[in-house]
Amino acid sequence: MNFFTSVELPSGLPRFVQSDELLLMGSCFATHIGALLADAKFRPDVNPFGVLYNPLSVSAALREVVSGRIYTEEDLFFFRECWHSPMHHGDFSSTSAEETLRRINTRLQAAHTRIHQLNCLLLTFGTSWVYEQTGRVVANCHKQPESVFTRRRLSVQEIVSDYTSLFSGLIVRNPKLKVILTVSPIRHVRDGMHANQLSKAALLLAIDQLHAVFPEHVFYFPAYELLLDELRDYRFYADDMVHPSPQAVRYVWDKFVQTCLSEDALEIMQESENINKALSHKPFHPESDEHKRFLGQIVLKIDRLNKKYPYLDFQNEKEICHIQLKQ
Repeated sequence: MNFFTSVELPSGLPRFVQSDELLLMGSCFATHIGALLADAKFRPDVNPFGVLYNPLSVSAALREVVSGRIYTEEDLFFFRECWHSPMHHGDFSSTSAEETLRRINTRLQAAHTRIHQLNCLLLTFGTSWVYEQTGRVVANCHKQPESVFTRRRLSVQEIVSDYTSLFSGLIVRNPKLKVILTVSPIRHVRDGMHANQLSKAALLLAIDQLHAVFPEHVFYFPAYELLLDELRDYRFYADDMVHPSPQAVRYVWDKFVQTCLSEDALEIMQESENINKALSHKPFHPESDEHKRFLGQIVLKIDRLNKKYPYLDFQNEKEICHIQLKQ
């Protein structure tokens, strides 16, 4: 008997390997997937502006990455004893304007150097509700009073028009670029449940239209549907009943792996997991010759993988082995 409705995973999504250049931007769901990709020996650039929720803030951030913009103190504002950027998450804020600018510009320039070599751009939209200040959509309100902003919901056409322009420019510069769009399963309950559903619907409709405009370059991965349909139970949510639990994130990740990773990438993932499991082993006699031979075998396995896949980074694992061998 089947006790849940299965979500059909899309076919024809781009499959990539650890040597590919990846940039992930958007809600904290992008951060979760980025961390799991890093564990799988990918080298993703994840949220160079910090977590972003609405599509227009994501697109504005991407345009700044492309242009290689340099922030100055004029781009910041001082509030509650910290300097902030309305385009950035609070992780970039600091009591010093110089430090805030250093954090912002360092990340921005690092992303800029990679943007036109990307193989895949993965964007996760969280909400179509936006806050505007002096006619400009802000990425983060930094807990300023709601009265200083105008709040509204983006239309489907507004999102489609903005991203049609953005993707057209990116694809002309980089014809191999593939874009995977997702909608975050995190519910924005502050908007109210009905308003949240309308917000998600606008995002889903916009993505569908963008796929129709760029069928060879833009794809949709159903993270939203996997959580709401296959995992339709509050045990798959965190304590706030809004964010997915670690178990749910892992479930969606497993579906992502099935859909978007190549056979070589899966092999590397498995080998990497085996190495880390071996390193997590607690020896009864760490000073014994037997344990040293065990560590030597791990180093040999890493060397064989690096010979086959020179782009893999096992520096941390090798350092752990060498430190234990010297003890």
